[in-house]
Amino acid sequence: MRWARTAVGRTFSSLRVRNYRLFFTGQLVSVSGTWMQQVAQDWLVLQLTGRAVPLGITTALQFTPIALFGAWGGLAADRLDKRRLLMAVQVVSALLALALGLLTLFGVVRLWMVYALAFGLGVVFAVDQPTRQAFVTEMVGPEQVPNAVALNSALFNSARVVGPALAGIAIVALGIAPAFLVNAASYLATLAALAAMDPARLHRQAPAERGRGQVRAGLRYVWATPELRGTLLLVAVVGTLGLNYRVALPLLARFEFSTGPQAYGLMLSVMAAGSVAGALAVAGRSRPTQALLLGSAGAFGLFTLLGAGAPTLGWELAALVPVGVTTITFLATANATLQLGSAAVMRGRVMALYGIVFLGSTPLGGLLSGWLAEAYGARAPLWLSGAVSVLAALAGAAWLRARTRRGAPARRGARPGGVRAPAGRYGGEHGAPDPPAGAAAAGGARGGSVGPGRGDVPARRA
Repeated sequence: MRWARTAVGRTFSSLRVRNYRLFFTGQLVSVSGTWMQQVAQDWLVLQLTGRAVPLGITTALQFTPIALFGAWGGLAADRLDKRRLLMAVQVVSALLALALGLLTLFGVVRLWMVYALAFGLGVVFAVDQPTRQAFVTEMVGPEQVPNAVALNSALFNSARVVGPALAGIAIVALGIAPAFLVNAASYLATLAALAAMDPARLHRQAPAERGRGQVRAGLRYVWATPELRGTLLLVAVVGTLGLNYRVALPLLARFEFSTGPQAYGLMLSVMAAGSVAGALAVAGRSRPTQALLLGSAGAFGLFTLLGAGAPTLGWELAALVPVGVTTITFLATANATLQLGSAAVMRGRVMALYGIVFLGSTPLGGLLSGWLAEAYGARAPLWLSGAVSVLAALAGAAWLRARTRRGAPARRGARPGGVRAPAGRYGGEHGAPDPPAGAAAAGGARGGSVGPGRGDVPARRA
């Protein structure tokens, strides 16, 4: 029993921090509402068009702003008060959800309106994503980052269990509009949590100084660090061609299994249940490793291939459970590796690049998945997803072995997950790791354990 209490305490340790506990609670409500909107929006597009390509276009429009403006969103996070910036983001997001809900409620919604509002949400999220990611470290401190990031993943995926299931029921019983209206109201929970925080207890760092070339400096910083660069490249490949469930699952529900929004919501919920289990397992780890990152990417690919060949809805649901576990393990490990491997003054820009390669790659992946589904059937995007993810993991493992043979393995305990800040031109303020994180990593490294991060957004927000 004592061992069990210790394990539970380690898994939920960051919730002892009041500011983070408030944020966690508010996000649980808000993200559940966001997932309701995602399911309703996808079904609205299918209802308006009955085609796969518009669904891919909607997904592409929602995530294109991440690629276009994400780097500047990260710079804003490094320069401005993150708590106040997040409060402004919640207000704008609520207004956009309210607009879509009212247009749908009064029967005047058109496809171009859905496109425009999806793009607007994407613009807001280009600021929200890096700010929220960097704010986690500010709330809990560097030592608790792996645990807090993993719990964010558990929260996000718990909302994926509740939100899609509620959306499926609401769409059948009340129509699509209420899902959008509920989401608009759900942002009030995060606003209240942010307002109730104690700013004096935040682990704030000095903001980045204003000057020219700061976005380019973030790019050079990441490229000069092999582990950060390798992690982002792997996320880019898997994110673009592997994580296409936003397009694939509603098509499977409607055209392969001849079901409705209830089945789509059930598939998302089952996948999310697996993700919760994976996130809680990762939360008990002390630090991320490259072996866990590559292994989870390869396992995700293999289970996705099983899902692509599932003959019935029951078999598909069974395959989606381990898909959820491996997806969140991969994303959580990548997220924590990047957060712990970056200097505080660069963290917003590093996490913005994570958003760009992961979420900003969605437009290309969404369009490609929609085209594949129309040309070769609803299962085609999943076949591509599984094959690409397995190949990317194998390529990453080969690169890691080659680096080891060249005598360039990470020094044990130097940085969590083997990540070291680059020396030379990026040394000093912009390159040195945070001292508390380095100290915690050195202590945690002795045990040789592994650990976490977050896939934070609905339908790829993570």
